Amino acid sequence: MHRYSWAALAIFVVLADQSSKFWIESEMTLGGSMFLTPFLNLVYVLNTGAAFSILADANGWQKYIFIAIASAVSVFLTLMLLKGKLKHHEQTCYSLLLGGAISNLLDRLSRGAVVDFIDLHVGFWHWPAFNIADSAIVLSVSALICSSLMVSIKSKAQQQ
Repeated sequence: MHRYSWAALAIFVVLADQSSKFWIESEMTLGGSMFLTPFLNLVYVLNTGAAFSILADANGWQKYIFIAIASAVSVFLTLMLLKGKLKHHEQTCYSLLLGGAISNLLDRLSRGAVVDFIDLHVGFWHWPAFNIADSAIVLSVSALICSSLMVSIKSKAQQQ
């Protein structure tokens, strides 16, 4: 990956996420739902908490904690990416994570909550609603964990 290509990927995630949220807000009413397939709906919900709505019922203080965490993570990731010493897959993962963190941070700053709209379900079981930024974050963290596990397995195999 070119030294600054990571910025384009992070910006792409932010633009895709923010434009999809803008569309949801303009086409749906808060709390609304739109059937797409037997396992996928579009919904319009605001999440004041973190993943799985953790701390959503707090009295508002959590917003500032999540803003601080997202800001710190974004600065850290940007500094790591600017150093240019990461492997290609790490650059890609950090870029996806950065884009997701920034986009959800923008929601918290502008709306006071994160817009979630993807509703996956099987029968009456629904996965908590999420968005494109959340998907980028989960994908990047999952890939980093898998990569770390593979390095650990390879290292143990070489020691034997």
